[in-house]
Amino acid sequence: MSAFREALKEIARYPSALAGLAIIAALVALAVYAVIRIPYREAIHLWRGGEDIWIENPRNARPAWVNLVTRARLPETTIVGTPQGAPKEVKPLPGGLRAVEISLPFDFFYDAFPSELNLFLSASFKTRRPYVSLFWLTPDGRRISLGERSVRPAERYSISLDRTLAQRLGRVPPEIALFSAREAAGESAPPLKGRYQLRIEGLLFEPGSTLDAKLVIYGQVHGLAGTDHRRRDLMVALLWGTPVALAFGFLAAVGSTFTTLLIAAIGVWFGRWVDALIQRVTEVNAILPTLPILIMIGIFYSRSLWVMLGAIVALSIFSLGIKTYRAILLQVKESPYIEAARVYGTGSFRIIFRYMLPRVVPVLVPQFVILIPSFVFLEAGLAVLGIGDPVLPTWGKVVNDAYSNGALYKGYYYWVLAPSALLIVTGAGFALVGFALDRVFNPRLRTL
Repeated sequence: MSAFREALKEIARYPSALAGLAIIAALVALAVYAVIRIPYREAIHLWRGGEDIWIENPRNARPAWVNLVTRARLPETTIVGTPQGAPKEVKPLPGGLRAVEISLPFDFFYDAFPSELNLFLSASFKTRRPYVSLFWLTPDGRRISLGERSVRPAERYSISLDRTLAQRLGRVPPEIALFSAREAAGESAPPLKGRYQLRIEGLLFEPGSTLDAKLVIYGQVHGLAGTDHRRRDLMVALLWGTPVALAFGFLAAVGSTFTTLLIAAIGVWFGRWVDALIQRVTEVNAILPTLPILIMIGIFYSRSLWVMLGAIVALSIFSLGIKTYRAILLQVKESPYIEAARVYGTGSFRIIFRYMLPRVVPVLVPQFVILIPSFVFLEAGLAVLGIGDPVLPTWGKVVNDAYSNGALYKGYYYWVLAPSALLIVTGAGFALVGFALDRVFNPRLRTL
């Protein structure tokens, strides 16, 4: 414990190490929060589910904090409907009919137009569908007819995709024309601010039939990380990408580093043909192209994260690090206390684990810490190439989706910058700690 405390004191002398530890602690906290806040099954369901799960999210929306750094206030998503308490009135009519009137009012005080308009209607009936007329009321007193329709049990009316309505509005997209002033309808003109209302006037033909409505005015910003082309909140992938990246990097570093050290120690201790065989295998493995092999495994066998992890560990066991450890262990083997242990009849594996391996730990720890981000970047690189796990939401998968959908070409920079920034921060945190540990455990690197 005293040696551990001394090491901590030495690490505390380096501000870069403290900054790196703070970054790693923040990443670990974020990973724990992600696992608790969004359980594994829920995260997979959200990320792999269809668009219906995210139907109330705008498509390709920027992060909400963009409004804090821009002059123009971009619209956020507004939802108003009878489930949210919108006014609804039902009046009896002669002949057993009933008239229903639903008002969906909302305030719009943004400097840009919505990205999309959708109306969701739901009705209950036996044989005769309710029939409704839709009207759009603007702050300057205009009443614009949106058409008439019979309502099925569950219906989605995409106002923005109604070509007939767009023709009547002067061939201007409805989400722009409906929010423009009478004399200026176009993207160059600012939207008309004030209170809008979608009014639904309908007829119910059966005694027990009902009608409900919900209007979604999609904004241009959403959440802390924005959304993608499938309306998915990117925060889910950014949060869950943290435990996946840390677990992958840590397990790969542990599997490759400690097995490499153990194999090097066994070769040094037993020598002869055992050491020669290990060295020849290491030399052959050194010329094998790791990335092409992983790509072949992903294409022809499996892209599972665990399969890739096993393949990376298998290819990293006989790395050139064996020769580095071998050079150190050859000196350790000739130490007097090793000879004394051999004279007292200590078993070979006890000598290896108890006396030889601990002497290499000062060299092992810094390399182990620095290896973690290298494996994190390797996993992200495979995902960017389309060889990542198809199930798990990871940082590399987000970048791959962004590339596949032309995010940079279309100006969706947030889609690429957020996961890239997390990868850079992760690499910087472990690198800062690893370099400091190297100075602590290697006296020749210490500065006066």
